Amino acid sequence: MGKASRGKKQRNRDSAGTWSAAKAARTAHQARADTRKLLLDNAWVHALLASNMNNRMAELRAVLGHSDVPEQHRENLAFAMMIGKQGWKPPWPPGPAQAARWQTQQILHLLDQAEVLVISPAAHAAVMAAASTLEPADVATLDKDRDILIPTGVLVLPEPVIVENRGGSLSDIRAFGWQPVTQHQVLPDAQYPGIQLTCFMDRDGPVQPESWRMAVTQARATGSPLPPLVPDGIYGLRADGALSTASSEQHASLSEEHRSLNTALNQVAKHNAVPPEEGQWDGGRILDAYDDFAARYAFAFWRLAAQGITALGSPVEPGTPAYEARPGETRPDPDVRVIRLAHQIPAQRSAGDEGSSRAYHHRWTVRMHKVRQWYPSTQEHRLIWRGPYIKGPADAPFMIGEKAYAVD
Repeated sequence: MGKASRGKKQRNRDSAGTWSAAKAARTAHQARADTRKLLLDNAWVHALLASNMNNRMAELRAVLGHSDVPEQHRENLAFAMMIGKQGWKPPWPPGPAQAARWQTQQILHLLDQAEVLVISPAAHAAVMAAASTLEPADVATLDKDRDILIPTGVLVLPEPVIVENRGGSLSDIRAFGWQPVTQHQVLPDAQYPGIQLTCFMDRDGPVQPESWRMAVTQARATGSPLPPLVPDGIYGLRADGALSTASSEQHASLSEEHRSLNTALNQVAKHNAVPPEEGQWDGGRILDAYDDFAARYAFAFWRLAAQGITALGSPVEPGTPAYEARPGETRPDPDVRVIRLAHQIPAQRSAGDEGSSRAYHHRWTVRMHKVRQWYPSTQEHRLIWRGPYIKGPADAPFMIGEKAYAVD
């Protein structure tokens, strides 16, 4: 829960130049520093977060009001689903303004503590492909100790991802940030290890309606300019591997519950939404019908990094050969890690294929699936989940299967 429903009109992509690790690292480091500075006491960002919180709570109340949850528990459940998952410990805040101030402090803490990462276009494409294969329940297998190599981080994408939110509005997501929290839930009361996942929009990104340009101009005129990475809401992900050993039927049931809830929330949002501003976007968009793109992207990134599908470069130390710039490039930023697409798992061949000239010309994403893993220490098989991961030749293009992002 927590993505802002901000409509923005198209502005042409900046296609000048090609991606380089040094340029991306420098840009990411500066964006983090500028965002941290401009976020302090910024009334405009505070108003955006408070409005987002108010809208999302209203949608949850409307849906729970037509559910079988006892009336005396609905408000508690709405708060737990919204900010309890983000790490707020009861008692709940009296209003959205207080919750927005807390969210701002959480984001500032994230920016202070996070390791900055940039991802190459090839690795980003692999993550997008892997995310497209995930079901809602797959994300519930997340284990922060097993899956997340960098506990607190900010990942800056090579270009904004255009996401169509509830009600048809657009957001351009440029970065994701994460940090560990303790989730607080009700019915029953419980605490879980969790991850607080923050989405950041691109202030100067490709989607720019008149209302947004006006807000940026007014904020600058009042002495509180919007930061280059504008917080676009916070999600809470449970991260104790809760469903790692669950059955396929349990996974299917949880995924269906997730879709049903978000379908109902979409209906409420569309009923209350102001028609979004018109605009063309020639780069395609992600249709985030179930409000889970951010969670799926982050989960896919963490899993691929943990499995070695992407290589997380160590910060470059001054004085080492790696610190010296290539011809035509500036030196890399020593405080930023670069994530590149690493080796792929070779496509499996049967014994009859050995010695044949058969070659694979594509890479593809293997979805999460259960396997019976043998544990010699206990002399038993256990059911575990594997994936997603990439198979196929390292230099081949990606082939997307049936389940893919809808692009128009």
